[in-house]
Amino acid sequence: MKKILLMGNPNVGKSVVFSRLTGVGVISSNYPGTTVEFVSGSMKVGDQKVDVVDVPGTYSLEPTNPAEKVALELLNDAVGDKGVVVVNVLDATNLERNLNLTLQLLKKDILLIVVLNLWDETKHTGITINIGKLEAILGIPVVPTVAVTGERIKELIGRLNEAKKSIYEYEDAEKWHEVGKIIEQVQTVRHRHHTFWEMLGDLTIKPVTGIMIALVILAATFYVIRLIGEGLINILLDPLFNNLYLPFIARIVSLIPVPFIRALLLGTTPNVLESFGLLTTALYIPLVVVLPYLFGFYLVLSFLEDWGYLPRLAVLLDSIFHRLGLHGYSAIPIILGLGCKVPAMLATRILETRREKVIAVALIMMSAPCMPQTAMIVSLVMPHGAGYVALIFGILIVIAALTGFFLNKLLRGETPELFVEIPPYRIPRLSILFRKVWLRLSTFFIEAIPLIILGVFFIGILEQLKVINALSVILGAPLEYILGLPPQTALVMISGFLRKDVSIALLAPYNLGPEQLVIACIFLVLYLPCCATFFTMARELGWRDALRILLILLGSGFLVGGILNLIFKII
Repeated sequence: MKKILLMGNPNVGKSVVFSRLTGVGVISSNYPGTTVEFVSGSMKVGDQKVDVVDVPGTYSLEPTNPAEKVALELLNDAVGDKGVVVVNVLDATNLERNLNLTLQLLKKDILLIVVLNLWDETKHTGITINIGKLEAILGIPVVPTVAVTGERIKELIGRLNEAKKSIYEYEDAEKWHEVGKIIEQVQTVRHRHHTFWEMLGDLTIKPVTGIMIALVILAATFYVIRLIGEGLINILLDPLFNNLYLPFIARIVSLIPVPFIRALLLGTTPNVLESFGLLTTALYIPLVVVLPYLFGFYLVLSFLEDWGYLPRLAVLLDSIFHRLGLHGYSAIPIILGLGCKVPAMLATRILETRREKVIAVALIMMSAPCMPQTAMIVSLVMPHGAGYVALIFGILIVIAALTGFFLNKLLRGETPELFVEIPPYRIPRLSILFRKVWLRLSTFFIEAIPLIILGVFFIGILEQLKVINALSVILGAPLEYILGLPPQTALVMISGFLRKDVSIALLAPYNLGPEQLVIACIFLVLYLPCCATFFTMARELGWRDALRILLILLGSGFLVGGILNLIFKII
């Protein structure tokens, strides 16, 4: 055995099985479409190193979207290869639906083993499955697992070498009839009453109660994030930084005899947010200003993902999204965009038409900032009042709605209907929840913090060399005239193409008024995607559509910023 392909329907826990087998951290969620690109790792089977591939979820071997095409290509490459084993992961609580793919895999010339994941939930839902009988019928090994706890994963590893080709025969036209016959023989379901979670699931989808619950969840989300963010800053991080770290580092740096280096390390002013010092501002912004809010955002988003609320929100928003040329399932990539635009771009693969993708990408870019940006906007603007924060997000939502409305009118095509799988509510496991938060925060530590430090270092050198004043005169004039922002912020706007979250953080030292912050934040959210998002967008849509969206964003940024500047002057 040299390779294992993990295949199955979306949202059956393949990514969790993958993490258990390989130890590679991947983000899994309680909704379909988490894996839109394949992820690979390796594991030991005996003394042998085996590659493991987490294949995108697919309901059948007749692909209907790019992710399913990737799954089929990976399978076709493995057919006939005796060194490849396909581990077909099924949701044990939805055996009938999952067997459709299994029966199609049985006809392939491939070594196969079946995993019945979510085995613990069969007991909660009154389902009993006769494993021995299912093995005998399919003619291949069947292993029940609970991947989130690791239960029976060891048994799965021990039985990988038992994978074999099935001799089960059926007519393609009779496939669903065969599924029914198998279910009759192996599965029994006993009567039970609706649980609290099932009743709550019904209420969160119905229009009246669903909208009320959505508003409560939204309000609770912002409250919890603010509580966590401000609590960590005011009680822990700011006192630690200013009372312990800063005096200590100032004494150390004062021993350096060269004034130029001292200024680079500590900055030019005692105010840690305005000094542009490598050991002051460059560390204070990411670790004290941003990280607490980011931790709160990721914690709440991960909870909503694992709880299973996001697909219900998609159903609830379906009618609204239809007015914008999309169906409710588009809510999932757009919600992902609240975290980071790059995975949101990849998640648009679950949409069926190019028209849907273009509209969805425009909404992802314009409806709200990513989480690091949001954290920085809240951190910078909240001291001036929650009304200014609400104004920023309200304006962005209106701009996104108008853009979607006009794109829906301009682009030819129809909006498909929504067909989305609604997972059951599941109580998130704290270990998985915090692992997801850590995986997301580690991206911030690895990618964003070095850039923030580099950006502050770069600006610090330019300031020491008096270059900022010259650049501000050249690039800052249009910004000052159109947007009413100080010319010195021109460098911040340039840095936005590298990391937009970084650029918003770099507004902090300029001591902008609340109206200027509103304009600057909206402009920085709209005017350009960061380079990682742009290249991902170009790959998903092609350069032509990506450049069109880029022009829309740039035009919207200057237009909205200019209008706001005029309104604030009049008021």
